[in-house]
Parts: sequence; structure tokens; C-alpha cells
Amino acid sequence: MKTENKVSRRDFLEKMTPATLGILAGGGIKQSARAHDHATGVTAPQASAAEEKKFVPVMITPFGTDLKIDYDNVSRVIDFYLAAGAKGFFANCLSSEMYFLNDQERIDLTRHVVKRVKGKVPVVSTGSFGDSLADKALFAKKIEDTGVDGVILISSHFARPNESDEVLMENFEQFFALTGNMKLGTYECPSPYKRILSPEVFKFLVSNRNLIYHKDTTEDLGKIEEKLAVSKGTQMELYNAHSATALKSLQRGGKGMSPISGNFYPEIHTWLCQNADNPSKSEDANWIQGEITRMEPLISRAYPLSAKYFLKKRGLPVELTCRANSKVITPEQQQVLDTAHSTFTGWCDRLGIQVVKG
Repeated sequence: MKTENKVSRRDFLEKMTPATLGILAGGGIKQSARAHDHATGVTAPQASAAEEKKFVPVMITPFGTDLKIDYDNVSRVIDFYLAAGAKGFFANCLSSEMYFLNDQERIDLTRHVVKRVKGKVPVVSTGSFGDSLADKALFAKKIEDTGVDGVILISSHFARPNESDEVLMENFEQFFALTGNMKLGTYECPSPYKRILSPEVFKFLVSNRNLIYHKDTTEDLGKIEEKLAVSKGTQMELYNAHSATALKSLQRGGKGMSPISGNFYPEIHTWLCQNADNPSKSEDANWIQGEITRMEPLISRAYPLSAKYFLKKRGLPVELTCRANSKVITPEQQQVLDTAHSTFTGWCDRLGIQVVKG
């Protein structure tokens, strides 16, 4: 890219505000007109589609003892998430062990999720695999063809750790030229390395109306607030992956939550999304925020195997098998997870949430 083009883009971005973008709120990932009944037992103030906060699970992938994808149990997990109030799905993500799947498995898994969900809620899936930008664009098209509502781009797939934001934006630009009007999102995935999007890069992305989804992993409320200021009033929806900043990010305009703890107790995140802005529930919301913050480092050991153990304890017939590095739950970690399960049911009792049976 020539220098004058880079300067031109920066000048353009500095002038951009949500108002000048001319994009109406609520234009992001489309929400099905068909409401989904869930079993959380929560009564919350009604919100418009644009205001609704959404829990979007980062899906685990059940494998059989042969380490092949167990699609029957994939379906059971989907149904479980829906019953717990999920308003979307992120298939083929890090929690799905996507780096341990081949391309065809990534496509087949995504297609299965889309077919099982049947349009009840939106589905997004990672599509930025490939050595070159052209390869990435070809694979993204295959993911789009499964019927997803958005194809997710890993930020660290588009620049090396030592490369500048200018290089990152240039590569994004070239990719966008190859993918046309494809609906896209971004994900600051920790692997191959965590590439946090700067305000300038995020402003550049938001200026593209095809960018509708962002999964944030900064774990920094200040950086989240910077992104929310850029995306306010636009089509871009921000989903926070960090449990410890869940409540504040929702209250400051985040669209929803997408943390790994959603694979343990999705009902809790559904409740938090529904009640983050409910004054009558503020005491309970602050209390449960403290509880999930305390619990996060305990349940995340040996993840995603720990999540499969927890879901099995909840009644889902998933095998304790992973392709990722975590292969065994130690007796000590089993005790931690057993205690966490008892704690979770106590949370539900206090908040009046009906526990979903696996």
C-alpha cells in the first residue's frame, strides 16, 4: 500500500464518529423474529431488539472416545445452551478446539450448528484460516456457505506480532476486497498470539458496514470503553469474553457476554444479561459479578476438559476427551469442580433461576 493511501485512510478515520458513519443501531447480527423460550425462570424488563443484551456461548466440541466429533452430543449441547437462554452461538472458536480440527471438520461442525439451531438465534464461526489472504478468503466463503450470520476473523491471523497496525489494516483491506459483502466479525483470540485491536484499527473496522461482531478479550474495562465509544450507534456489536468485567461492560453499552464460564453455568450469564440495567436487581447483579469473578480462575484450569467434566456432572453425556493439550482432570481439580457445581446451584437458588437439566 502506498504511503499516501495510508495517510488518506488515517485522515478519514480521524473524522469518523458514530454519527457520521450513518449506521443505525441494531443493524448487526440479525436476531430471529421468533422468540426462544428458555427455562431460567427469570422475569426481567422487556427490551427492544436493539437494547437486548445477549449471552453467546463459545461452544465446546464433544468428541467420542475415538476423538471424532460426536455430532449427537453437539446437538444435545446446543439444545442445552438454548434452554439456558443463549441468544446466539460462536461455533468453531478456541473453546471448540478449532486449531485441532481440519478444515473440513471446521466446516462440517459449523454447518451442523446452523442446521440444529434452525434460525432461532444467530450463529457465527471462525473463517480466517489459510496461509495467504486469498486462501483465507476462500475458506471464509466456505464458512459463509454453511449459513452462518457472520464469519469471524482472528486478529492475529492478519499481522505478525512485530508488524504495525498499518500492516494489519492493509491486510484487512485486501481481505475485504476479496470477500465483497460478506458479513464479518473480529476476535482477539489468544492464539496464535493475542492481537488487541487499537482504537484506530477498531474505528477502521467499524467504518466498514459488513463488520458486525467483535469478541473482546482485552480484560481491560478502559479499552472496552474505548471500543464502545467508537461503535456506539453503529452496526458493530461488542461481546465481552472477560467474566470479571461482565457487568460493567454490559452497563456501558456492550451487546453481550461470551466467556468460557458460559460453558459451565450459562443460566448465570443469561440472568446477568437480562438484569444488568435493572435497578431493582442491582444488588444481586453486583453480588453475582463478584461470585463469577472469584470462580473464574478455579474452573479455567484444564479448560476445555474442565467444562466437559462440569457439563457431564450437569447431566450431558459428553465424553471427557479433548484434542487440545488438557487430557486429564486430576482428583484435586475434580474436587474443585464438584464444589463449584454446588456453589452454582446455590447461586441459582438465591437468584430464583431454574437450573436447566442436561
